[in-house]
Amino acid sequence: MKKSVSFVMAALMAASLATTGSMTVLADGDVTITVFNSKTEIESQLEEAAAQYSEEKGVNVEIYYSNDPVTAHMATRYASNDPYTLSMVDAKDIYSMGEEHAVDLSDQDWVKDTTQAISVNDKVYGFPLCVEARGIIYNADAIKNITGEDFDPSKYQTLDSFKELLDQLVAGGMESPTGIMKEDWSLGAHFLGEVFEEQDDTDAYLAQLQAGEGDLINNEKFNSLMDTFDVLMEYNYAKDSAIAAEREVTEQKLAEGEIAFMFGGNWDWSVINAYDYTENMGMMPVPQNTDDGTNTKLVGGGSKFFFIDNSDATSDEQRQAAKDFLNWLVYDEEGQDLIVNQCGLIPAYSNITLPVADPLGASVKEYADADMLIPNYNYMPDDEYPMLGASMQKYLAGQIDRAGFASEIEAYWKTATLVEH
Repeated sequence: MKKSVSFVMAALMAASLATTGSMTVLADGDVTITVFNSKTEIESQLEEAAAQYSEEKGVNVEIYYSNDPVTAHMATRYASNDPYTLSMVDAKDIYSMGEEHAVDLSDQDWVKDTTQAISVNDKVYGFPLCVEARGIIYNADAIKNITGEDFDPSKYQTLDSFKELLDQLVAGGMESPTGIMKEDWSLGAHFLGEVFEEQDDTDAYLAQLQAGEGDLINNEKFNSLMDTFDVLMEYNYAKDSAIAAEREVTEQKLAEGEIAFMFGGNWDWSVINAYDYTENMGMMPVPQNTDDGTNTKLVGGGSKFFFIDNSDATSDEQRQAAKDFLNWLVYDEEGQDLIVNQCGLIPAYSNITLPVADPLGASVKEYADADMLIPNYNYMPDDEYPMLGASMQKYLAGQIDRAGFASEIEAYWKTATLVEH
């Protein structure tokens, strides 16, 4: 989303480190809080907001980011006894670090206004910044140009109906209606992750896999979702060189209507909006021939969580200033504007009623408001998506078949360790 120019940029000073950057805001106050941002696409927006916040509140705010993996970066900061006052991390980091490093926020007002806060042993440690979800992104205008009818995603919840539509698009002149991102995080964490998230009991099924008893090749959810993935592969514009397809090219084709569908998440808007996108786009559940309702829901929930440091390196004054900043995000008009309009995020708080600006986010908010989200599973090992993403890339490239892919997944889980929870 285009950034507002209303923020005051005076008093900003940049300091660059080896792999970490910071934007320091100088104010007249005595209290300084350091804020770690792990969502790089909103770095400049946070820096601008920090400048405005500092000027208005008299609190020195320093925004930091790092190119290192979040877990490794946080470990380094704590090892050197130099923690951030306020850290934005992933859900699994709250579960693994919360009890040791985070302040209990159970008494904060915003807890009652969200269903996405993270608690460990009945103590709230994680403040959800936003909601994100994944599914199939569609270009409704591109579809209507061929079918002549407004696209209604609810008519295409089964794989059979979805395939009929793809055939109709091909017959109407859209040579290849789908695109597939080959990135390991998209394949291994997001698409394959849904296989586990759609199980009746994810923990129990992963325990079976860890014990060598999961029998993945005969698992209903694995086969249902892989059937859908096979169809996406069959109609993929880059099917002859799928593993070489560039994300930006795929997203541009989707944005401009050359293709109609791509598996992804609302975060893809930050790429799509760089192109000459058509007006009507949105998100729909992954079509499947199932009867348990999972084909009517997106997968998602709270994404990126703040926690406040509880160590002696942080003063009570700093902790209070950090709490004030989080309340500002939820309850102040300028804080709400930062989340929704400047950062283009979907708020995780029921009291924030600003309309979500982009069409993918608007779709996600509709599903979230209707309680139609399959929850993210937040306890995957750090190496799950690079390892299994690489296996799925082999499948995408036609180097292994479904049985071979299932075998590689089963082999991985026999030695994998979940995040403690």
